[in-house]
Amino acid sequence: MIVRVWRQALAAGVGPVAVAAGDQVICDAIAAVGGQAVLTDPNLPSGSDRVLAAMAALDPAGRHDVVINLQGDMPFVSPGILVDCATLLARKPECDIATVVAQESSAKDRTNADVVKAILAMNPDGRAGRALYFTRSTLWGEGPVWRHIGIYGYRSAALRRFNAAEPSPLERRENLEQLRALEMGLTIWAAVANQAPISVDTPADLAAAELVARRAQRDG
Repeated sequence: MIVRVWRQALAAGVGPVAVAAGDQVICDAIAAVGGQAVLTDPNLPSGSDRVLAAMAALDPAGRHDVVINLQGDMPFVSPGILVDCATLLARKPECDIATVVAQESSAKDRTNADVVKAILAMNPDGRAGRALYFTRSTLWGEGPVWRHIGIYGYRSAALRRFNAAEPSPLERRENLEQLRALEMGLTIWAAVANQAPISVDTPADLAAAELVARRAQRDG
């Protein structure tokens, strides 16, 4: 699965791709296909800590001012989503962190605490919006519900500032890291994806992903 995600990231063509992992087995899998991987401390508390550790190893001079954190549990992520993150950061100097949303997949998403909802001030074209809040709570009223997709593009300075801060009250209340950024005054923008990628978090998710992979192999 991690090799497939790595290949999707390469296909985006937005910059060098490296895998940061706390397990040598993952690094070996990437090395076997000619990719670049960094073994980080397995006890790091978060993905953003792992990204910073990898950046320190790969870019000690700080030549890259933007990094996109793509988790390894999205085997069918569209390369276009990564392009959208990079484009937001390139076009909006006020954007500290770029992320992605998609419309709810069903009405059940509105009451599902496992589905994180993004509240956005949308651009007139409806393709991107500035994040006002993120929540696990039910949203009421008319209008779309934006399902947050856990992909982040950071300006390097914003990532370092974010990681240096303690968890915030709203972050602890909702158990959502991105609320720390908003409470700190960092600006988050979200691009609208046509469809949320499959995220493999449970055995049932894995079975569904394997089914999609078999169909793609059969049809391809």
